[in-house]
Amino acid sequence: MVFVSDGQLGVGAVREIHPDREQFVVNIQNAGDHVLSFDTIRDIHSGKVMLDLNQLEPSLLEALGHTHDAEYNQYAALGPDQDARPAD
Repeated sequence: MVFVSDGQLGVGAVREIHPDREQFVVNIQNAGDHVLSFDTIRDIHSGKVMLDLNQLEPSLLEALGHTHDAEYNQYAALGPDQDARPAD
């Protein structure tokens, strides 16, 4: 899985790795496949790829802000400080 920070929801998945070109292909939810350089990786651990937001193009940063827009929020996982009741 691909994440923007540890402890957050995943934003995508690695589909291909091209070590000879120092690139990888990641499928960002709601934004499709993107070819990224290894420079955009901040950390890798526990099966997680953490992206370095400072290395990403503005259009990809915009897409990352909308990865979970299509989810049916009635069943979305809520944090401990969020109210599960629908707003009136």
